[in-house]
Amino acid sequence: MKELQQYVHDLPLHSLVFFSLVEATANLVDVSEQYWKSKGLNGARIRILVEIMKEGGTILPSMLAKRIGVTKPNITLLLVPLENDGFIRRASHPQDGRKTVITITSEGQSLLLQNLPENRERIAEKMNTLEEHELKQLLMLLEKLQRT
Repeated sequence: MKELQQYVHDLPLHSLVFFSLVEATANLVDVSEQYWKSKGLNGARIRILVEIMKEGGTILPSMLAKRIGVTKPNITLLLVPLENDGFIRRASHPQDGRKTVITITSEGQSLLLQNLPENRERIAEKMNTLEEHELKQLLMLLEKLQRT
């Protein structure tokens, strides 16, 4: 028991950095989630709309699933409420009728335009504890981690 306690308390530097990164990320995600909840919205659904917009407003469900890190069957479950609320629509792929594409509607675009600026401001308030050069350095380091 004592050996295990020492093992979980005496973290090597790489583990300490990892857990600090996870905690900092969770805190920032919580800021964003609290914003979306205050607006009666779901942050995961907003992320889906943002990912669709990143692709110009239309995306294959399989690509969307990969982008947000869910399985193909789960993406269907996540899309149903967005479709029911009129934020997206599904249609046959214009070149391959066997496939389906997801398109953000004007209602979905309006939702993002109305809410993303304030959400980004809330995140910026938390990130402003870092100076600009520190933010750039952090971004560089995170990009380096993503490449490995």
